[in-house]
Amino acid sequence: MALSEQEQIRRQSLEDIRKLGIDPYPAAEYMTNAFAQDIQDNFDPEKNNFPDVCLAGRIMSRRIMGSASFAEIMDSSGRIQIYVKRDDICQGEDKRLYDTVFRHLLDIGDIIGVKGFVFMTRTGEISVHVREFTLLCKSVRPLPVVKEKDGILYDAVTDPEMRYRQRYVDLIVNPNVRDVFRKRTQIIQSMRELFNSRGYLEVETPILQPIPGGASARPFITHHNTLDMPLYLRIANELYLKRLIVGGFEGVYEFARDFRNEGMDRTHNPEFTVMEIYIAYKDYNWMMKFTEEIIRKAALDLHNTTGVAYGDTMLNLDPPFRRVRMLDAIKENTGIDISGMDEDGIRKTCDRLDIPHTPEMGKGKLIDAIFGEKCEDKYVQPTFIIDYPTETSPLTKKHRSIPGLTERFELFINGKEIANAYSELNDPIDQMERFQEQLRLSEKGDDEAMFIDQDFIRALEYGMPPTSGMGIGIDRLTMLLTNQPSIQDVLLFPQMKPLSQNVKSESPAGDYLELGIPAEWIEPLKKLGYTTVAKLKETGKAGKLANDLNGYNKKNKLGLTGLSPQKVEEWLKL
Repeated sequence: MALSEQEQIRRQSLEDIRKLGIDPYPAAEYMTNAFAQDIQDNFDPEKNNFPDVCLAGRIMSRRIMGSASFAEIMDSSGRIQIYVKRDDICQGEDKRLYDTVFRHLLDIGDIIGVKGFVFMTRTGEISVHVREFTLLCKSVRPLPVVKEKDGILYDAVTDPEMRYRQRYVDLIVNPNVRDVFRKRTQIIQSMRELFNSRGYLEVETPILQPIPGGASARPFITHHNTLDMPLYLRIANELYLKRLIVGGFEGVYEFARDFRNEGMDRTHNPEFTVMEIYIAYKDYNWMMKFTEEIIRKAALDLHNTTGVAYGDTMLNLDPPFRRVRMLDAIKENTGIDISGMDEDGIRKTCDRLDIPHTPEMGKGKLIDAIFGEKCEDKYVQPTFIIDYPTETSPLTKKHRSIPGLTERFELFINGKEIANAYSELNDPIDQMERFQEQLRLSEKGDDEAMFIDQDFIRALEYGMPPTSGMGIGIDRLTMLLTNQPSIQDVLLFPQMKPLSQNVKSESPAGDYLELGIPAEWIEPLKKLGYTTVAKLKETGKAGKLANDLNGYNKKNKLGLTGLSPQKVEEWLKL
């Protein structure tokens, strides 16, 4: 790969530094005793309270002025100006450390250590008067030029493609990004403090699983060579945590990395972090109150208030949150009462509401489609959607007083699901029947239906106490509490399409049009991985493809007319 002019100059500077006998990448520990922000916050010129400081940081700007110069360095806490005078750092006859190294061979992006004292310049800027400096790392690739003055960034790097692919650069030049990830850690710590104060045990469960259980989702599949068997990356840790409740723990929780082989958009990433917690002898009513406590505490720990801005919306995270039954929500937003309807009636309701559906979708998915299309985005302020139909909740206990419903809730904030919880099903016979119904859905073509987990059934047969469990999506919660519009903004290294694939040949639009595919569906097809007509024809599953495209349409709010499996089948036959 050809080097740019700047990269060639920096490599020459690297060689010149080495020729002077200076190691540009020293191995020895560099002991610091102060941070830039601590000095900025606490320096008192009258007290001279920072007479001997040692800092390390990256050079972010320089002003060379003859025998004395200014520079600005940035450490993990912030920025501070340094003042470097030739005779102070070169007290003998040899002035090369200043005249050659500091003036000519150092660049923006280099990491240095400085020792000296803190003073106030005549213009009132807190600075470090350097008595000694050490090169700690020579940067051979130039940073994007970003200017900062009085805490305001100018020419900030905003290109998301660059920011997400080169997060290390994003973190250097956009200090507010570092703050987002510090707050993410604070959110997790806030929750962990609450759980530990109640005596609940943090645990770890397998990521590689023989059966992908605990959720309705498409898994990633891998192969274990020694055991010669397929394994699945975890889609949820629910069934393992409930096994621990069977084993006698009263409360267990896990911050888990889960993986789902599904679409990517501003609220979905193939791998994501979820917190799941299970407490014995509790029900979903108790868990709603506990969830309110978790959200409230996280908001207070981050912002010292329960009023949190997200975009142009002010969210009130102070309990109690509104509670609405799922079927009531559908009636409230569509004017149609679907309670008591069979699958055929709900399918007709989808037609009436212009909601796309496919033959393999059972009653539960049809209801979920209506709610997702017509209701979900209406619940901006925190709202518990409660009492889901049995068909949508195969791991949930039946409602104690309302036939056909389950004791389940999902918490919606700003129109997005943040938490999901149940009174957990602990009847092994009922659970087996629910798994068998999922098997029937799988046979109809639903590739997100749950597997039958015989070992989990066996665990329930030994007896699981009444239990409530709840999962919170850490990524979405972080988006809310840090006012970030995309999940990529709260993941340090979001999944990205490899650059090598970006330059691969793709079928031209005309090839898709010849198959009868409307122009507006070509880009969604390519986003789902069907970058060539050959790949499209290889799928062979019209129903699944229609379902994926309709789901992409819904998630990205494209407003396209829904597709039927029959229509997609016509494309594949040509």
